[in-house]
Amino acid sequence: MEIRFAIGKNETKHLDTDGLREHFLVQDLFISGKLKLVYSHHDRVIIGGVMPTAYQVVLSNPAELRAGYFLERRELGIINLGGNGSVSADGVEYPLQKLECLYLGKGVNEVSFSSADPTQPAKFYLLSAPAHQSFPTVKYTREDASPVGLGDASTSNKRTVYKYIHNDGIRSCQLVMGLTVLEPGSVWNSVPPHTHTRRMEVYLYFDLDAAHRLFHFMGEPQETRHLVMANDEAVISPPWSMHFGCGTSNYAFVWGMAGENLDYTDMDPAPIPSLK
Repeated sequence: MEIRFAIGKNETKHLDTDGLREHFLVQDLFISGKLKLVYSHHDRVIIGGVMPTAYQVVLSNPAELRAGYFLERRELGIINLGGNGSVSADGVEYPLQKLECLYLGKGVNEVSFSSADPTQPAKFYLLSAPAHQSFPTVKYTREDASPVGLGDASTSNKRTVYKYIHNDGIRSCQLVMGLTVLEPGSVWNSVPPHTHTRRMEVYLYFDLDAAHRLFHFMGEPQETRHLVMANDEAVISPPWSMHFGCGTSNYAFVWGMAGENLDYTDMDPAPIPSLK
């Protein structure tokens, strides 16, 4: 498990491109037959990816957690971004099609991942946060997430938002998780830009053609920075940082938060004319 220590806004101001990518960009999440985990000290979230092929992949228990098993003191959100697959949680199988979500609460001991067809493997995206209370295992389909259409084609941000883990959906201790799908011709996400100092956030961009790129904007509203990102890459957004992006084509992204509250609407807007 890779460890990423937290970094403040003053230190970030002095980073070059390589420095920004080293601290905030997460690459190579989906490796055939492997589990990859990245531990961020921003609210102690763990970002992960699993792409099982011919054999199931077990959720390991990294030594750095000093735990009896991975979810002894944690909760976990899982969204499938690939072919059909399933997650086994303490002996119970949960089939997951593309864009379906599974929540596993504190205390689930044995977890493994498998693909229905190794030639079209599932791609399970994982986001885990510390938990102080156990909540039941729950699966949501896209329809369960009550999709909401936002934005407009005239401003290139027409999109559909799926909320999975939040106050009015799947219950959790502190994890909030869902995804957004942009329509063809739309490229801007998270408009208007915003911060929420009570929570950190992670974006995982997917369904972006290999010939295209995503420009993810971060930093303080009057001290912006950017990262150029490719398909299936994630970015860590500290609580003090904005997080919005623009692609050279349409795409989708998983958003996930952890911190002080579960209020999806708790945001501090950064009006576009104020950005520098």
